[in-house]
Formats: sequence, C-alpha cells, structure tokens
Amino acid sequence: MIFSIRTITRALSRRNRGIRFGPERWTGLLAELDRRGERRHEAGAFLLGARTGDLREVQDVVFYDDLDPEAYCSGVCILHAPAFAALWSMCRARGLTVVGDVHTHPGGAFQSEADRTNPMVAREGHIAIIVPNFATGRPPREILGVFEYRGDHDWTDHSGAPARRFLHNDFWSKFL
Repeated sequence: MIFSIRTITRALSRRNRGIRFGPERWTGLLAELDRRGERRHEAGAFLLGARTGDLREVQDVVFYDDLDPEAYCSGVCILHAPAFAALWSMCRARGLTVVGDVHTHPGGAFQSEADRTNPMVAREGHIAIIVPNFATGRPPREILGVFEYRGDHDWTDHSGAPARRFLHNDFWSKFL
C-alpha cells in the first residue's frame, strides 16, 4: 500500500478536535476497566490532560474506585463529594484538568438517562465515553458511546461512524 504525503497530511490535519489518547494508554485503560469491573459491574475513570482549542489530549487516568472505594458498590458508577475534592486536588498537583471520563456498560454503549442528566463533570466540552460489554476485548471506536457535553444537560453524540473523526486512539495518535 502506498500513501502519499498529501494523503497523510490531510488525514492528520482533521485531528484538531475531539479527544486523543496514545494507543498504549487506550489499550491499558480498557484492560484495567475490564479488570476493575470484574465483568460483573460498571467501572470508570477520569481522563486528565490538557485542552487546546477543541482538542483534548489525555495524559493521565484516575480510576473512580481509587478516588472512592465504594464507587462500584451499587453495580453502577457513583462517586461521592470527597472523591471530587481528591480529584481536583490531583489535577492541581499535576497541572492537568479533567478532559473527559470513561465508564463501562454491561451491554451496548448507549447514554442512559442517568448518564445524560448527571454528567461526571458538568463543564461544556467535557467528553464522556461509554464502553460496551464491560470493556471486554478491544471494541472498535464505532461501537463506543462518545458524547460531548454542551451544558444544561445537552449533549452532542459523536458515536458510531463520527467517533472515527472524534476519538483518536490509533497508531497516528502517538505522533501528533
């Protein structure tokens, strides 16, 4: 297969919005969500990093149960106020911000009513990613739920085919 510099440059220039992970970080995140959820309950994590314009760069991950050991007790992800205080403290210490969150669902990657009305971080531009089947295997981007918070419980859905242009976690992501 032959790629021209023009084709590669065009593809990479489209990556100026959305959320970007290095492929190793993404693979490790999925494996850890699978392990922590024990294929029986939801698990989740905050995505820490930096935001430049409309692009968020994930540089670190903090799992919900590291902030709140009771986060998964009900079977779904629930965090209490002290967990958020610890999160904000971590962000200040590391010089990062919360750019998104990710959590698992038992079946499909739909946004539940609870997800829609209770964003983990209710800040415009926050990205919420939902991974189906408790993060078993390596789900392709097209089956993930990818949602961008717009404020006032309004979300933009980047799931399905649009996820390929919004969630950057492939080989090229480590070079940008």
